[in-house]
Amino acid sequence: MLLKINPNSPQPERIEIIRDSLISGGVIIYPTDTVYALGCDLLQFEAIERICRIKKIDPPKAQFSFVCTDLRQLSEYTKSISTPIYRILKTHLPGPYTFILPASKKVPKIFKSKKNTVGLRIPDNALVMALVRALEHPMVSTSLPGDMVEEYTDPARMHQRYKMLVDTVIDGGKGGLVPSTVIDCTGSEPKLVRSGLGAWDISW
Repeated sequence: MLLKINPNSPQPERIEIIRDSLISGGVIIYPTDTVYALGCDLLQFEAIERICRIKKIDPPKAQFSFVCTDLRQLSEYTKSISTPIYRILKTHLPGPYTFILPASKKVPKIFKSKKNTVGLRIPDNALVMALVRALEHPMVSTSLPGDMVEEYTDPARMHQRYKMLVDTVIDGGKGGLVPSTVIDCTGSEPKLVRSGLGAWDISW
């Protein structure tokens, strides 16, 4: 299904359709504040396995991140956040960043890397925020297979390509080609892992 949702003022009834699909094990392609991504319910492991099959990769190598509604929800999935890290998160979120943080016990083992870390996001996107609030817990997110090509900016073309593999492609308008900036906050100081849409020039 290709479902058009207003990116600035998401229609509640359409958000509800997607929420119901997710909690039933659905897989979606959806817009963020950077690029379109694959997503599913954090609690639906079969959906996670479906995404891995789409990407042809094992779960520990899939580079999943969690999309959270706010810092309070984010803090549930990482160990206690130091004051310097909290300041960085508060300054840059919501925004086009993925922060790698130590995983808390609430993170299912399927997502934990060998370093026991997790990627966490709060996108600056009204559609995604409405969806995660409706879901009432984080949504799993990962990049589409392959390179960020022009095809991945057009919901209709993505639907044509993936309609047999996912349940819904959300049309939230034209997508971007530049992914989020990834920052590792698990060491002695923040480390830039991937340069993306979000500017980064901060250290402790």
